[in-house]
Amino acid sequence: MYNTWLPDYTPKACARLRLFCFPYAGGAATIFRRWKVRISASIQICPVQLPGRGNRLKESAFTQMAPLIRSLTETLTPYLDKPFAFFGHSLGVLVSFELVRQLRRERKCGPVHLFVSGHRAPQIPDPDPPIHALPDAEFLEELQRLNGTPQEMLENDELMKVVLPTLRADFRVAETYVYEAEPPLDCPISVFGGVRDPEVNREQLMAWRQQTTKTYSLQMFPGDHFFLHSSETALLRTLSAELETIVKTAV
Repeated sequence: MYNTWLPDYTPKACARLRLFCFPYAGGAATIFRRWKVRISASIQICPVQLPGRGNRLKESAFTQMAPLIRSLTETLTPYLDKPFAFFGHSLGVLVSFELVRQLRRERKCGPVHLFVSGHRAPQIPDPDPPIHALPDAEFLEELQRLNGTPQEMLENDELMKVVLPTLRADFRVAETYVYEAEPPLDCPISVFGGVRDPEVNREQLMAWRQQTTKTYSLQMFPGDHFFLHSSETALLRTLSAELETIVKTAV
């Protein structure tokens, strides 16, 4: 049955592990589309589509973390019937991290691995002032500074009218997020960062070590906050190797 949260999902009997992928603010499931042909067939790539984009453009985007996590938990639970892992970038990191914790609270199966990309450890407060409520001109300036929105898109007034509400909603989810201390996770965490990321430094990435009782690793890639695009080949090479090891040893 078609699921709007998983628009590209089709059963894959040969897959030994499912990798659920959560995008950055404003991102759609399509940013992970090429991963399907670049990662081993034993791994099923499952991009998650949040409301307010892609096939769900007419739906209102979430503006708070808690209701988003509740909806994701209910929606994804039927797909957690075989070993799985989570990958998130930027906002997607917070979403995947809180989803793991919610699954644990409900005593449901957790992931065999958590991959976090381009986001400081959750216990570190956001040092920057919020931007989600800025006037349009100033909000667009901040988007341009982050370098994640194509210039031609920023200059297209009609297109920006369509996507701005979702972008603002996503930033509001991230900027109103409040970390609450809980025991560390019992799955390994692999952390990826960009060496020129103005938003997240190496020390903030290393602090993820506190969030797991299992193994932790950190790898830096060339690029800024959106290194997952500019260094996609190197990132996928590393991710593929880790996933293959997981499949061979832990699944």
